[in-house]
Amino acid sequence: MTRGRIELGDVTPHNIKQLKRLNQVVFPVSYNEKFYKDVLEVGELAKLAYFNDIVVGAVCCRVDTSEPNKRRLYIMTLGCLAQYRKLGIGTKMLEHVLSICEKDGNFDSVFLHVQVNNEGAISFYEKFNFEVVERKENYYKKIEPADAFVLQKTLKSTDRDDNDQEIVQTNGN
Repeated sequence: MTRGRIELGDVTPHNIKQLKRLNQVVFPVSYNEKFYKDVLEVGELAKLAYFNDIVVGAVCCRVDTSEPNKRRLYIMTLGCLAQYRKLGIGTKMLEHVLSICEKDGNFDSVFLHVQVNNEGAISFYEKFNFEVVERKENYYKKIEPADAFVLQKTLKSTDRDDNDQEIVQTNGN
């Protein structure tokens, strides 16, 4: 396939069915109506990816505040149709997510779950300095293997100095 034009577009009530269909094809898990309702509320954190005006991928994120004193961005889904992989579409979507984090400046990290046997996804994220930080056993309900890795890219690390003052460092990546 030749190089083409890659663009990101908003997820709207008019194209949400395209996102649903794409997710059915790309991911081994199915997402409920609440997922899609929430996606419509997150604005820039959900994008459809177009290759020469054809929807071929999507990324959907949400802000996660489940850990005290941490604000993290959770990538719920980031996927592309198989025949359009290795064309820079996933990179464009992930760069969009990381640029949101950079502009915001208040995210400690970005994280996601990946099925343990999905070597392609794991190596893709490792190129962007994501690291496997945890293995969750039986994370997935109806697929094998059921285990997931948690991949995380740290954006800020909070340390304490000798006077017990908080020092916040931001990675230059």
